Amino acid sequence: MRRVANQTVFSSQTFRAEREEDWQRLEEMLRRAEGGSVRRLSDDDLLELPVLYRSALSSLSVARETTLDLALINYLEGLCTRAYFFVYGVRTSLGRRTLGFFTEDWPAAIRTLWRETLMSLALMLAGALAAYLLVQGNPDWFNSIIPQGLSGGRDPSASTEMLRETLYTSDQSGLAVFATYLFTHNSQVAIFAFALGFAFAVPTALLMVYNGAILGAFVALFVERGLGFELGGWLLIHGSTELFAIILAGAAGLRIGTKVIFPGMQSRLNAAREAGKTAAVVMIGVIVMLLAAGLLEGFGRQLITEDLTRYAIASMMFFGWCAYFYLPGLIRGQR
Repeated sequence: MRRVANQTVFSSQTFRAEREEDWQRLEEMLRRAEGGSVRRLSDDDLLELPVLYRSALSSLSVARETTLDLALINYLEGLCTRAYFFVYGVRTSLGRRTLGFFTEDWPAAIRTLWRETLMSLALMLAGALAAYLLVQGNPDWFNSIIPQGLSGGRDPSASTEMLRETLYTSDQSGLAVFATYLFTHNSQVAIFAFALGFAFAVPTALLMVYNGAILGAFVALFVERGLGFELGGWLLIHGSTELFAIILAGAAGLRIGTKVIFPGMQSRLNAAREAGKTAAVVMIGVIVMLLAAGLLEGFGRQLITEDLTRYAIASMMFFGWCAYFYLPGLIRGQR
């Protein structure tokens, strides 16, 4: 027994002695690179590093089969893991990755969802039109469509002057509360529209219709009081961004749902996974849009009370988003 133990120790020591210099060389390179930048490595180092990595992998394989030295195996596993991420990992700065997301990844993902985006828009418009006609025909429908907390007293029982005042007041205890509630509501709709897409897109479609119905009911109320134009400026100064974001979130949910229903040649799980990757990229950008809409809602709408200025900002934001998302694709298509 003692002879076997001595042979094992001797074998482990010999194995380490023959290769340890290469391991230390690889570890030293990784330490320099991890401590600062790849620029700390010379051209010769960069050429040698993959060779040392493959040598370390070979040593790990041999150690697992022949040695009982667990500490050595753990050391080599850690060394090989670090080397793997350096050799094969994506080496880019956070700034470059963020720039790539906003210049390439996000707009490209949205362009691939153009069919679902049109479908999401159509569902929201259908809900808005239906609610508008219902409330125009019978104002009692307003309270059936709009949650009490969302209306905040802006219902058929309110006077015209009170409704007009809500469009221009900067009272933080009134309109600001309503604006916060509306922003929170729309953010929840966007998140749920995306998350529930896996349920064959049915909840997503219903959310788009219902969100449109809320808008349609409000428009019907204000139009009936002769405040339709004023409401448009008040709503669109932030809504051109916020509603666009909700429509895109709905499109992301619809993409997942339709892929689950119609997976094509893939399995449903794989189809949903691929659709989910694209939809997730879109949703990261949707969060940015909702934050931008929140700023417009919390500051721009409170400070800007001129109707035409509100419409000008709304138009600038809408066409700016459209150009950002779709113009690069049109230009490349022409080429």
